[in-house]
Amino acid sequence: MLTERASGIILHISSLPSHGGIGNLGPAAYAFADFMAAAKQRYWLVLPPGPTGFGNSPYSGLSAFAGNPLFISLETLADQGWLARERLAGLPGAEGAVDFDRVISTKIALLEEAAGNFMDYCNSDQGNGDLRNRFVEFCRSQAHWLDDYARFSVLRRMFGGASWHTWPDEVRWRTHEGLAQLHSQQGRALAIEQALQFFFAEQWNALRWYCGEKGIRMIGDAAIFVNHDSADVWTHPEIFELDAEGNPVRVAGVPPDYFSDTGQRWGNPLYRWDVLEQRDFDWWVARIRRALELCDMLRLDHFRGFEACWAIPAAEETAVKGAWVKTPGTQLFATLERELGRLPLIAEDLGLITPAVETLRQQFYLPGMRVLQFGFADRGGHLHLPHQYDENTVAFTGTHDNDTTLGWWQKASEVERQAVTAYLHPGDDGVVWALIRAAATSVARLCLVPMHDVLGLDSAARMNTPSQPEGNWTWRYAPDALCPELAGKLAALVEVTDRDIPPA
Repeated sequence: MLTERASGIILHISSLPSHGGIGNLGPAAYAFADFMAAAKQRYWLVLPPGPTGFGNSPYSGLSAFAGNPLFISLETLADQGWLARERLAGLPGAEGAVDFDRVISTKIALLEEAAGNFMDYCNSDQGNGDLRNRFVEFCRSQAHWLDDYARFSVLRRMFGGASWHTWPDEVRWRTHEGLAQLHSQQGRALAIEQALQFFFAEQWNALRWYCGEKGIRMIGDAAIFVNHDSADVWTHPEIFELDAEGNPVRVAGVPPDYFSDTGQRWGNPLYRWDVLEQRDFDWWVARIRRALELCDMLRLDHFRGFEACWAIPAAEETAVKGAWVKTPGTQLFATLERELGRLPLIAEDLGLITPAVETLRQQFYLPGMRVLQFGFADRGGHLHLPHQYDENTVAFTGTHDNDTTLGWWQKASEVERQAVTAYLHPGDDGVVWALIRAAATSVARLCLVPMHDVLGLDSAARMNTPSQPEGNWTWRYAPDALCPELAGKLAALVEVTDRDIPPA
């Protein structure tokens, strides 16, 4: 349960204007933390930080435990001596959208070079004992996912990016002989993958410590489902609905809704909840524990799926012919609470929310979400307007799946425009700040605003369009976007809405 009034900003690491063509954990991240502190923002919400596969979606990643190597700062590695600084010449700059193909082709080789230099140093007689010990301890403490993620990453590269279920049987089904041969032939490549995860963890933890020193807490984000082509499904096929060849039997999605007339067919395999329950939800306990090692709070995407999920036969091309299937959410959260203590979770309770879903959320005192953009089209959306909030709520102007508020306003229907005018009466600084003020002045104890709304940007800055397979997740803010005047405006709003009282 939220106990203090505060506000924060939503910004994925990839959206930082870092040198190298994609946001990373280097200087631009620290500059953003400085801006947040000046603006009196106390929470930084990021999207899932894991490595991504086809489509580059952080909600369909290659691992629920690993960090995205693309977020590692090459500048920091150069400062530490793992990479010659002249090797950074020719990388994409800090401006413009993320070109994933270019970033991957230029950055991965440099990351592997740096990791190789690091391993050579650790294995040499001159190696720093404290650094070597930190790396060894990281590998030991994270072995429950790190070893298999390294194997998966090396094998995936060996087979040209093909999904694990198409690999030769000896590695597809993880036979003793197949894995032994992998270690015999690819020992250095496996060690490099471990080193890259160590780099990510060291840089992430340093940034998180810096944020903590400035009173900023990090909120992570966890997708309920994982990608079929992932280290998780390859390592634990027994906890997913797969056929004898490793293909999904049923996949996840949502029925037709606000975003799509045919629903959303995500394609993630469903869990075998009966098997997980028999194992006391061990995989989920490990997953949430790891997420809370990286962040102070965690937003659970698609919370509705913990009460019942939309199960679509894998042969169906759309989500129309799915069906709701019950899931043991009460047992899962009771187990998580027993193992991990009171859970600092935010429930993404958007979409078709039944009384059973609401009961599950309230049973564990989890704050829910309200999105102002949803509140103006008709009376059914009024639960997203501030007069219907309760205190244990997180108020958003929009999310990563919404258009920017300015883009939404430019496309709004006449009904929505009239409703916004009647409810908010936007002033001289426009509708975007009217919605930001509405979130900040509400009784919701936490309000979060996407960075593209803080900057008042149009649809060109949209992060994701659901059901659109390409062109998403590429937005970055401009290097000169942060300014004292903007920080001052946010800080003044925080002060007058009593969101600046430090935590006890």
